[in-house]
Amino acid sequence: MTYRAPVAEMRFLLDRVLGFDRVAATERFAEATPETVEAILDQAARLAEDVLAPLRRAGDLHPARLENGVVRASPGFGEAYRALADGGWVGLAADPEFGGMGLPVTLLECLNEMCSAANMALSLCPLLSQGQIEALEHHASDELKALYLPKLIDGTWTGTMNLTEPQAGTDVGAVRTRAEAADDGTYRITGQKIFISWGDHDVAENVSHLVLARLPDGAPGTRGLSLFLVPKFLPDADGNPGVANSLKPISLEHKLGLHGSPTCVMEFDGATGWLIGGAHRGMAAMFTMMNNARLGVGVQGLSQADAAYQMARAFAEERKQGKTPVAGVETISGFPDVRRMLATMAATVATARGICLDCALSIDMATATGEPAWAARAAFLTPIAKAFGTDAGCSVSDLAMQVFGGMGYIEETGVAQYYRDVRVTAIYEGTNGVQAMDLVGRKLMDGGAAARELLAEVAATAQAAGGDLGERLADAALQVKSATEWMLASEPNDRFAGATRYLRAFALVLGGHYLLRAGLADEARMPLARFQIRQLLPEVAALCEAACEGAGALEGCGA
Repeated sequence: MTYRAPVAEMRFLLDRVLGFDRVAATERFAEATPETVEAILDQAARLAEDVLAPLRRAGDLHPARLENGVVRASPGFGEAYRALADGGWVGLAADPEFGGMGLPVTLLECLNEMCSAANMALSLCPLLSQGQIEALEHHASDELKALYLPKLIDGTWTGTMNLTEPQAGTDVGAVRTRAEAADDGTYRITGQKIFISWGDHDVAENVSHLVLARLPDGAPGTRGLSLFLVPKFLPDADGNPGVANSLKPISLEHKLGLHGSPTCVMEFDGATGWLIGGAHRGMAAMFTMMNNARLGVGVQGLSQADAAYQMARAFAEERKQGKTPVAGVETISGFPDVRRMLATMAATVATARGICLDCALSIDMATATGEPAWAARAAFLTPIAKAFGTDAGCSVSDLAMQVFGGMGYIEETGVAQYYRDVRVTAIYEGTNGVQAMDLVGRKLMDGGAAARELLAEVAATAQAAGGDLGERLADAALQVKSATEWMLASEPNDRFAGATRYLRAFALVLGGHYLLRAGLADEARMPLARFQIRQLLPEVAALCEAACEGAGALEGCGA
């Protein structure tokens, strides 16, 4: 039951459903030819299957540990990380000026899905570096870019993001970490941060922290926060790691899953840092990294869903238990309820992958063309990708355990690790409730233009398909459109009360769109589209009705 990278699925989705040829046709991404795409996906698949996947279980059984102030990674992680970095994978989409390949984010997310499915704990390290690279590309000074970006891109150094404090989780404005200007143009950072993934380790020679802190004249709340680059080791005159900075990990969290990923409590005691993006403009700079990370986390959820589905399907096709109603099928894959679970998993995975890669493609088109409509489309899809992708990871890995039966609850089979590892993705980088509120709040501030454009695409697919499936998809799209109009006309508190249901309804309709387009392109894929539209899409009507109940529905019911 080893992981197999879904290269063929990715290629089909890019070529036949999402129209990746539009990205390759731009001047910015002209190098993303079919031959290049094929080579990138094939090589990434080998890395994931042969190098990263064999260490997944080892990382779970032998967690990262803190010894004498230094975090030691799980066995084999250092060598695997070097293979990933030496292959240039960290900088796949980074600026070529600093050593990156400059390839589309769409291909980066395909890579991230494969690597995360193979070993989520280890792949979280380069994912954080990728986010920091983007933040520095947009907001750092030329001097800092020249020093840090080549090191981050080639994987010699790794990046982190330091937002959370004991009293400041989702409420980032409650951050108390202080920053004071020094005479040499740097700053002294003092405070404590928690939940810092890969905050310290021994797989690379330096760790570059992005830290939110407040200057003495910083206003209360998020408006008074600034962002600082704070390395573990201060670079010397030649740009190599020099003396240790005044920061350290003081403990590692004991977690439900992701044991191979060290989650640190970091202490900064007058640590030297450099201002990024200007004073009191920390949230704007950090959101560049967070938006990158939110799509990446949605892909993490998708990755665990697909890997768990693969394992459950293989088990169902091998496990003999009782007499099935299907002639010639002696394994549990012949039982209707097992088939229902497997079909639900397959449709959910396909929906999540479609949303995530559509979001990535929209980012690439916005980058290549500069057209606001593409940027708005990407922004609208980002919270859906993060929330639905991670919900998919949780629900599909849970179903995978159910397919395994009692053996799914036994750690030796390895399927439970997917659930334990993926559960945090619905929490970090903004909880899924926050994503839903972002969708019905900020992302509808364009008067619903981005939402209507997406729903128009769905309607076009429904019309092209016609028949029962086309009619059902068109009806579901109209229900979501009606809910969108209700959201636009309602007060924020009423919108927020139904936001999570609205987001899921939108995601399911997008899933029907992608799967039906796939079925129209390849008749062999029509049964899965039929299952999604006839078995899962009916949920949309109930979701939309509940989404439009408003905050009054929560009164007097224990909420």
